[in-house]
Amino acid sequence: MAVKIEKKIVGYKVHKPSDVAPASEPVQEQPQPVEMNEKIERPDFLLGTTYKIKPPVSEHAFYITINDILLNEGTDHEARRPYEIFINSKSMEHFQWVIALTRVISAVFRKGGDITFLLEELLSVHDPSGGYYKKGGIFVPSLVAEIGAVIEKHMKALGIIESEEMSDAHKRMIAEKRAEYEARQKNEANADGSAFPANATMCKKCSQKSVILMDGCQTCLNCGDSKCG
Repeated sequence: MAVKIEKKIVGYKVHKPSDVAPASEPVQEQPQPVEMNEKIERPDFLLGTTYKIKPPVSEHAFYITINDILLNEGTDHEARRPYEIFINSKSMEHFQWVIALTRVISAVFRKGGDITFLLEELLSVHDPSGGYYKKGGIFVPSLVAEIGAVIEKHMKALGIIESEEMSDAHKRMIAEKRAEYEARQKNEANADGSAFPANATMCKKCSQKSVILMDGCQTCLNCGDSKCG
């Protein structure tokens, strides 16, 4: 079809193929950041942190090692997440349940998702003997709960959970519970006239029912033997 040019031609230019603007390239979608899940295989290198606790209910210290995996390394979504946990101690009396506990916790770590529920379960475990106090006057309801407190501390360090300052009301409640417990322990006595408290347990050294929790340590009132040295 012929086209009539109405205006006067004053110049012209021959366009080469290279002068033609290239078609816009398709926008590549950014890959979704990898979240922790049980299909992630264990890498050759993990970042580890070891915590030491010395509960008075055990003769030996416990060393809790938590290994972390680095997800989305080198990207804006880089995150460090717990992958596995190991607990070592010379104390063989707790060996079986400690091994079982580490395997269950490690499985929960690798499962991914919200793992903070694990802390609630561990921290709510109470020892039938009444728990103990660790350095600083902090009451611990059980050895399992102290392990949970270590995991909580680790999660706070990774930013998985936010640190919350204990309220004054909570501090007062703990102080009242501690005073009540210590008063009860001091005033209790056996109905048969024994010189030792009713809740005293058997001492492995002198074979007397005279071991009580004193200043956070299992101490024998008869021979003075103490797990805290």
